[in-house]
Amino acid sequence: MKNKILIALPLIGLMVLASSPLFAQSCNPNVPIDGGLSALLVAGAGYGIKKINDKRKEK
Repeated sequence: MKNKILIALPLIGLMVLASSPLFAQSCNPNVPIDGGLSALLVAGAGYGIKKINDKRKEK
């Protein structure tokens, strides 16, 4: 467990540093995010249902 944490911390730090310039960009408020957001919600719900079914079959 300790090895995983030691590997994950530098990777998380690099990701945070790499994404910091993205916060400075301006955002167009007229861009709809509904299509992508609903696709992510459907994919997440499907994945959750699959995991629940797998656990039921395991028992």
